[in-house]
Amino acid sequence: MIYVNTKQATEFITMNIRAGLVTMLHGDPGVGKSAIVHQVAKIFKLKMIDIRLSQVDPTELNGFGCIQGGVAKYIPMEIFPLENTPIPDGYNGFMIFLDEINAAPKSVEAASYKLTLDRMVGLHKLHPKTAIVCAGNLTTSGAIVNRQGTAMQSRLVHLAMTADPIGWVEWASKNKLDYRIISYISNLPNNLHVFDPKHSDKTFACPRTWEFASKILGVIGNKPMMEILPNLAGTLGEGTARQFIAYAETLVDLASIDEIKANPHTAKLSDKPSLRHAASYLVAAHLDEKNIDSVMVYIKRMPMEFQTITLQNSLHRNRSLIDLEPIQDWVIENGEKLL
Repeated sequence: MIYVNTKQATEFITMNIRAGLVTMLHGDPGVGKSAIVHQVAKIFKLKMIDIRLSQVDPTELNGFGCIQGGVAKYIPMEIFPLENTPIPDGYNGFMIFLDEINAAPKSVEAASYKLTLDRMVGLHKLHPKTAIVCAGNLTTSGAIVNRQGTAMQSRLVHLAMTADPIGWVEWASKNKLDYRIISYISNLPNNLHVFDPKHSDKTFACPRTWEFASKILGVIGNKPMMEILPNLAGTLGEGTARQFIAYAETLVDLASIDEIKANPHTAKLSDKPSLRHAASYLVAAHLDEKNIDSVMVYIKRMPMEFQTITLQNSLHRNRSLIDLEPIQDWVIENGEKLL
């Protein structure tokens, strides 16, 4: 099986949509399949219609029977965009996301043949500006997975997705996840997705659960992390949670963002690569138009590699920062490093 990373999956799904084909995205639970489909829908400005096929009935795909004028007809569910469905304001069309397709009963899989290949719900055609993408877990994942029949297999373009630490760090920066998590994954990329289908913990670390962990860190204030170990262990698995907390505790040696803003010429700047990474993500998480002048002084004290990391991630979080004069000056001098 040939695996693709986040960037490749996005590229190939986009390619298949333009070619009028349906992609089937395979991957372990929590690896980010749904997030990629939602991202592609955002790129194309398509209204997302998320259907979990493991939870539907064949009738919902074929239409409900009724009598009209003495004739039996099938009425499609209103969730499906048909030929005459108006496109909502701000969108260019629709995205039907058939998630958990390989966990659906065979009767539901068979009912989806017409939807995926003929783009029809019963006798009704879908709106011409409708893209379809499917997703499901791998058979090795330990999740509920049924082998797809050959008739369904041949209707889809199959992509197997793997965890992508580089792509995830960029996504996490854009979506403003906790800087300590971004720094941790940058230093220990293999811990983005710690998955063993035979694991004994109740959960495991993956892109989905790291996002959960970031939300938890966002509400604990100054509470010591060891006090929330049970909660993080219930999010990431105990081993990963303990390792992350140990890493986060080393960051006490970092200058705080308030210290950096107040004393950019003298605020502490560690020689340790792991702490330099952490400082980069800390600064990137707080850089804005109000503190740009002082914080850029601190950034310029970093080795060039970390200046670049800091500004790249600052721009991932807020692209409008590129218009600020201190960053424009840095780009003129070092722009090729930022691109």
